[in-house]
Amino acid sequence: MSIILAFDTSCDDTSCAILGEGKKSNIVISQNFVHEAYGGIMPEQAARTHFENIDQATKEALKQAQCNIKDIDFIAVTIGPGLLPSLLVGVSYAKGLAYRYHLPIIPINHIEGHIFANFIENDIDFPFIVLIVSGAHTHLFLVEKFGKYQLLGKTLDDAVGEAFDKV
Repeated sequence: MSIILAFDTSCDDTSCAILGEGKKSNIVISQNFVHEAYGGIMPEQAARTHFENIDQATKEALKQAQCNIKDIDFIAVTIGPGLLPSLLVGVSYAKGLAYRYHLPIIPINHIEGHIFANFIENDIDFPFIVLIVSGAHTHLFLVEKFGKYQLLGKTLDDAVGEAFDKV
């Protein structure tokens, strides 16, 4: 089994996780305090804050998982959908680590990440229905198999996902 170091900077939280070979960590650095004065996410400010937080999140994730960067076999990173300035921070950081340590990168679709996170601690049989409520995503999908999804419904705006994120 391999150890994966994963990053998500698709919106306003800087997330870094490690999973594999008995190693597990999940660090989330919230930006709520940064954006609350604006009443919503400011994309450029979110990107700047990711830049400030991503190294700290990585170090904390490695420490929590009791491993170091040389134990890592793969780097995964969210490539979209999301806020482009924020995504660029995570992708650039992941590419830099991958280049420095000669590691392959696994590009992750944000929506698929939500769907398949359910498999981390559960055995799930296909097909299944999944509700994604996060940020700008409030979607109901029929998941027939890996890579084959049918959108059953979604909200017209992102109000439900945004409200859920704030809870």
